[in-house]
This record gives sequence, C-alpha cells and structure tokens, in this order.
Amino acid sequence: MTTTAPAAAQPRRAAKAARRWRFLARRLGFYLAALWSAVTLNFLLPRLMPGDAAVGIIERLERVSGQQVSPSAVESIQRLFGDPDANLLRQYFAYLGQIVRLDFGVSVQSFPTPVSDLLAQSLPWTVGLVGATTVLAFVLGTGLGVLAGWRAGSRFDAVVSPLTTFVSSVPYFWVALLALWAFGFLLGWFPLSGGYDPDAASGPAFFLSVLHYGALPAATIVFSAFGGWLLGMRNMMVTTVREDYVLLAKAKGLSPRRVMLRYAARNAILPNFTGFALALGGVLGGALLTEIVFSYPGMGYLLYSALNQRDYPVMQGVFLLITIAVLIANLLADSVYALLDPRIREGR
Repeated sequence: MTTTAPAAAQPRRAAKAARRWRFLARRLGFYLAALWSAVTLNFLLPRLMPGDAAVGIIERLERVSGQQVSPSAVESIQRLFGDPDANLLRQYFAYLGQIVRLDFGVSVQSFPTPVSDLLAQSLPWTVGLVGATTVLAFVLGTGLGVLAGWRAGSRFDAVVSPLTTFVSSVPYFWVALLALWAFGFLLGWFPLSGGYDPDAASGPAFFLSVLHYGALPAATIVFSAFGGWLLGMRNMMVTTVREDYVLLAKAKGLSPRRVMLRYAARNAILPNFTGFALALGGVLGGALLTEIVFSYPGMGYLLYSALNQRDYPVMQGVFLLITIAVLIANLLADSVYALLDPRIREGR
C-alpha cells in the first residue's frame, strides 16, 4: 500500500497540471486575439473616417510649429493614420511594424517631440503614483473587509461599514480639491502642483521631493478607493462564512484565524480579483481628475492635455497602451483565479 499510493497519485497530479496548462493556453490565445482585434480597430478607425486624417494632422503640425514637417515625420504619420495612395494591406503591415517599435508618430502639442518620448516621460510617474496607491488601497480595503465580514454585527463592523459607505459616496475629485485647499493652500504642508522640486536635480534630494509632491495625491487616491474594496470584501465574507465548508472547518476545531484566512477569505476574495485586475489595467490611464487637480505629470494629465490640443497621435498612443495593460492585467487575474479556484481550470 505504501508503494502504490504515491504511484497512483502521480497520474492525477499530471492530469491536474495538464488541465491547468490547457486553461492558461486557452486564455492566452483569447487575449492575443483580443489584442490583435484592438490593434486592427485602432488601424481601421482613422482610415474609415471621412477625409484624410493624416493630412489634417500634418497641417495642424505645420500651423502649430510654424515650420514644415520633415519627410520622415510625414511618412510616420501616414503609416499611423492612413495614406489614400498606398495599398491598405501594405499599410497594415507597416503599421504593425511601427507599433512594435513603439513609434506613435510626432506630438502636435510638443512638436517635434516623438509621442514615444512623451509616453516614456509620463509612464513612470503614473506607475509610481497610481500603481502603488491601487495596490495599497486594495490590500488595505480587502484586509479590513475580511475583518468586518468575519465579525459581522460587531462594534468594529458597525463603525467601519457605515463610515466606509459615506467615504465611498464622496466624489474623489472633490476630496482632491478639499485636500489641496486644506493641506496645500491653508497649512502649506504640501506643494500645490507638480511632481518634484525643480531645484532637486538628482540623488536623495530628488527622491524625497518626489515623495513630498506625491504624498497628497497618493493619500487622496487611497482614501477614495479603499472603501469600495472594503465593502465588496465585507459583503462576500458575510456570505462565505455561512457556507458548509466553513462551518465544517469550524466544527473540526481549526483555529479561527486559519478558518478565516484559508477557508473564508480565500474564496470570498475571488470576485475582488476581477475588479483589482481592471484597476491595474487602468493604471496606465492614470487617475485623470486627481492628476489634473494636482497638475501631476502622469499619463492622465498627458491625455488631458492631448484632448485639449486635439493631439491625436498622443491620444492614440495612450489608448493603445491602456488597452494592452488591461489585457495583460486580466490575463494575470485569470491565472490567479486558476490557482485559487480549481473549478475554473477544470471547467466545472
């Protein structure tokens, strides 16, 4: 018996591993198809619009800059937005090659700066601010939601849940304006705009200035976002703790901490991962209103400036990056789902 049991378990483990890899391969194929569809739609939309979008952008570039656009810039814009004299299929493959090289043309508002340079400048600010605060808000809200749901009806739940409901109902741009007025204008604790101190060129001084300038926007985002995670997790925990497998775990005499984390929270957290994946995918879009209020040099502020100036190359580059980020985040979420819930990868 001791020699045949491990041998019998090996085929089962191999079958589970095969199902897991088949599930991930199917999901990867789906997201690759979705990415191809998004890129193709991005290619077709300017070419289906009435008129010649490339000519309009080139004329606007020359009018804003006061100088003639170089032939290489004209060719790049025509690959992105269409050339009526070129073969459509040839344009498509040239467009794909340009996208792979991250060549999104030249910015109208910052001519002759390439769009890829503007994206590279704004991306670290957004990932640092919005990415860190999204993770922090998710961890904080989910952790407090686990405790509130596990102790539903307790004094902790009676205080936290209504307070969080009130906080979640307040528009976050209003919270940003109020925080800027109170802590920036009245008290003078934080800067009113920008992402760093221009006098701090590099080194520790620059790093400290980035933290100082980003503290108030980060606190605003966390304050406005953690309540949704808390309420969602709390409600799922209230439902999950009544399931039979949780009651059985309690009846077996397992420690309350183990039952709460291993049995209740592990299953209740699954719906939150969907929202978390979408939130991570939306990180590249930036916290638009917050970045506008604080004039923070991230992707959201860049997109806002591009919309005001009708800078279509920048808008197209930002939208494409956001699409890719959302697809990658959802793929990661599906992978985590498969690890946490075997029923998904087994197709039950």
